[in-house]
Amino acid sequence: MIPQANSMSTATPRPPFFLGVDLGGTNIKAGVVDDNGRPLSWAAPDGRTQSCVEIATEAEKGPEHGIQRICQAAREAVANVGLTLNDIQAVGVGSPGPMDLEAQIIINPYNLPGWLNLPLAKRVGESLGLRSVLQNDANAAAFGEFWAGVGRGRRSLVQFTLGTGIGCGIVVDGKLLEGRHSHGAECGHIRIDVRPDARLNNTGLRGSLEAYASATGVTARAREALQKSDEPSALRDVEGGGGKLTSKTIFNAAKEGDALATRIVDETAFYLAVGAVNLMHTIDPDVVVFSGGMINAGDFLLEKIRKYVVENALPVPGEKTLVAFAQLGTDAGFIGAAGCARSSFATSASSPTSTTARAP
Repeated sequence: MIPQANSMSTATPRPPFFLGVDLGGTNIKAGVVDDNGRPLSWAAPDGRTQSCVEIATEAEKGPEHGIQRICQAAREAVANVGLTLNDIQAVGVGSPGPMDLEAQIIINPYNLPGWLNLPLAKRVGESLGLRSVLQNDANAAAFGEFWAGVGRGRRSLVQFTLGTGIGCGIVVDGKLLEGRHSHGAECGHIRIDVRPDARLNNTGLRGSLEAYASATGVTARAREALQKSDEPSALRDVEGGGGKLTSKTIFNAAKEGDALATRIVDETAFYLAVGAVNLMHTIDPDVVVFSGGMINAGDFLLEKIRKYVVENALPVPGEKTLVAFAQLGTDAGFIGAAGCARSSFATSASSPTSTTARAP
């Protein structure tokens, strides 16, 4: 049986094939990716085209159970596209940090409590009988976007993932910037406010980009603005009416012309532009990409970010750096993890007895 390419392309999938796993505190995604970065797909019972298996992590049941869940999702993904594990060259696992990439262990992930000092990818690889590699989940997502998304054909990329916090990944000349202590590209923690009473993020650091511009930070700033002002706002109706104030409701209100919401969104775009410009002046990348749930705001947000980037960047990077939203959506994590396995396998092919290879 010839595996099917997903709707991103009608081309016949190109072997070799790689398995990617995106591990989260809530869900696990696993999918098979070809040598061009295209996920293979299959028709689900309801007729929808699927490119990955997604199941609950059940992280509270501990790491041993979690490894079993990862391997279950991986085996299902391979079987669903008409392949066997013998057809897979290597598996990459993207996981929340902190981690020690040199030792290939996750240390004590914030949203995987109790998963301490775990050689996760090695254990998964041994269970599946495949070469394996571990990578930070934000790094993996950035590599996926670089390999198969908006970064395809370019040499360098910076990606900010906008969610509860802000993750980041940096690719330069095709290689992930991991850092000496596995903490490279933690750019959600760039300090953009140096006041002693600057906002705190969930790690206890003050003034970070994620404290101001993550979905959590946007919502917190909106609530504070409502408390400090009697200004009429649709957001006040949401809060007082028992609704849930979220970044989505804030962006929607801004699109409808709500003055307070518009200020919150405008400030958010400015903060994100400051983060982008700091990296542009450091890395000088081809492209700065924003991903995550907040990009559902669309061009309304993107054009504001671009405006502030141009106003605050040096002329050449301001003109030449593409600022864009991600193309791969939530598939970037498993695609990028597979890409890391691909890169690792290529560099370790002369060592057939190795069970774990290093990512670029």
